[in-house]
Amino acid sequence: MRASPRRGRLSMSRKYTIMNTFVGRINKLFGTEGGLMLSLYGDFPKDFDPATTPLFVAINSLDVPLWCDRFERRGVSSAVVNFADFDTERRAEELIGREFFIDSEDETGDDDEFYMEDLIGFTIQGTECDTEGTHSPFEATLTDFYDNEINPLFELEVRNRRVLIPATEEFIAGIDFEHRTMKLVLPAGLLDLE
Repeated sequence: MRASPRRGRLSMSRKYTIMNTFVGRINKLFGTEGGLMLSLYGDFPKDFDPATTPLFVAINSLDVPLWCDRFERRGVSSAVVNFADFDTERRAEELIGREFFIDSEDETGDDDEFYMEDLIGFTIQGTECDTEGTHSPFEATLTDFYDNEINPLFELEVRNRRVLIPATEEFIAGIDFEHRTMKLVLPAGLLDLE
């Protein structure tokens, strides 16, 4: 069984957009050891190599790579697959009904896709906004990223203490990779939670 990389990846849908086309859907369980039956759309590549290319599904607004331990075509429009880390029936059920895509790398290398871990060390220029429209600016440093399927988190060092905030696209107003800064807009009080 291949050990799959566990890195949280973000494809932002506003300023940083990656256009990926769904190439199939996970339909149902197949067998008792985490196997799944896939429907392959017409765009699914005929030369797909599961040893070098993962399939991706969106989970909690993150594109998660699914590495294939087994991939068997069944005709032109279906396949049977076993994914690394989804080796039980219960785990595999989590994927049923999800559409998947294959990462379409840009030939020019101009890729707006990045790993959340790449943001560690960035300076945060943030604003807390309350329901009355009051804005309170703050500065922080992004010190860590916790990759959790249910609730991925950023750890920030702000006002001489460390706080955890959800690593969600809705809070990110902009990222400047050249100057290693990120702008966040947070609801008031989020930095005060313990």
